[in-house]
Amino acid sequence: MEWRDEGIILGTRRHGETSVILEVMTREHGRHLGMVRGGRSRRLQPVLQAGNRVDLVWRARLDEHLGTFQAEALEMNAARLMDSAVAVYGLQLLAAHLRLLPERDAHGALYETLLVMIENLDDPDAAGELVARFELLVLEELGYGLDLCECAATGQRTDLVYVSPKTGRAVSRVAGLPWHDRMLALPAFLEQGPGCRADAPALEDAFRLSLYFFNRHVYEPRGIEPPDARAGFLMALRRHFAAGPRLNGGTAA
Repeated sequence: MEWRDEGIILGTRRHGETSVILEVMTREHGRHLGMVRGGRSRRLQPVLQAGNRVDLVWRARLDEHLGTFQAEALEMNAARLMDSAVAVYGLQLLAAHLRLLPERDAHGALYETLLVMIENLDDPDAAGELVARFELLVLEELGYGLDLCECAATGQRTDLVYVSPKTGRAVSRVAGLPWHDRMLALPAFLEQGPGCRADAPALEDAFRLSLYFFNRHVYEPRGIEPPDARAGFLMALRRHFAAGPRLNGGTAA
């Protein structure tokens, strides 16, 4: 068995004296693991760092085997990302979310989104919004996507400010007012798209929203806790926003 693909490195772990088990998110083959012989060598260590984009060749005698990787660098992103706490925790969080998906299942939309994430994780203003959207995309890929396009009660597509905790559907301001204390907040930047930027309170609402549905549909049924990297990422974002006002403006949600 053999295939060639490109991927983003999620992490490695030691295997024997000189090799590593490489974990990557690939374009065509989903999240995949394989052994890299000599992966701890001086030549390969810089290549096999989380966040780098690599060209991969995977080989195994049978498809169900772990197999081996040959990896060549396409983009060396790791050094740039390691300079930002937001980026370090963000990359760990993205990897944790991808591990919720079955290994070797292709998720093309997630891979394309991951490429954009890697380009922007070291920009805290962009990273918060991108990770919030990525969490909703992971929920969708797991089969628990939210419907934020129109009001569940009236069908209107404007002034959507709530999400029903029961259905995961958006609710307009007027329709949700009688139950506003039971509703989850829908930040404007999620509902209106990339043209509407988020401030710190809007990001808090967005991550509270996604965590509610991760807990309900993923973490609690599987008997697991949210990844520690999520708390680290949110704390790094809070420190960023507390350090001073945004330089590029934006719309408060």
